[in-house]
Amino acid sequence: METRKRAGRAKRIDSIREERRRQKRRQKLATILTIGGVVILVVAVIVLVSLRNTLAPIGTIVTVAPNPRPMANGNKMGDPNAPVKIVEYSDFQCPGCLRFTKGIGPNLITEYISTGKVYFEYRSMGSWIGPESVKAAEAAYCAGDQGKFWEYHDILFANWTGENVGDFTNKRLIAFAEKTGLDMTAFRSCFNNHKYSDKVQQDHNDGIQAGVKWTPFLFIDGQKYDGDMSYAAIKQAIDAALAGK
Repeated sequence: METRKRAGRAKRIDSIREERRRQKRRQKLATILTIGGVVILVVAVIVLVSLRNTLAPIGTIVTVAPNPRPMANGNKMGDPNAPVKIVEYSDFQCPGCLRFTKGIGPNLITEYISTGKVYFEYRSMGSWIGPESVKAAEAAYCAGDQGKFWEYHDILFANWTGENVGDFTNKRLIAFAEKTGLDMTAFRSCFNNHKYSDKVQQDHNDGIQAGVKWTPFLFIDGQKYDGDMSYAAIKQAIDAALAGK
């Protein structure tokens, strides 16, 4: 009798253990299926976004009249031996940078850069606002390989309507290059291979190290200024720097 009871208890224990093993297998399978489902969903989203970007229309492109820069050399302009140097840290999606480009830039060119008083350099803080800024900066440097950094700079700002709204998709950046009259084989090779990704990141790193906290941000002979100031205030800073020479 006792032997039968022990055998019965052993059988029940074996049954409980087997049921626990089955539960663990079911839980493991459920976990695998859940993870797999998440992975499939993520991949599907990536594919859909890529497909959407591929099929999305380029949209209207605003063209701009040429605005030649004196002694342009890549992202720089003016006489390298000018007594005052200005470095602008900017972002192609920054509204203040657009105001600087359209409102202050032409006056600087006419009064100071063309006259040999100022040497000007543009640098990007693109990674602050978003990936479109980074891609736009890389594309502008690629245009600079063909001597058209500033032409591309101008068409970027002419086609900006907001932050991260699709103004600077790859398709549009390539279309801007076509409108700017670039050699498209060379541009595509430069842009698609991210030739200037390190340079754009270095611009950002240098800006942070130098104390840039927003855009546009100016260094006038090494002194920090808000690039969104009035032209009169920037002119006063330049004249003060010139007077100290």
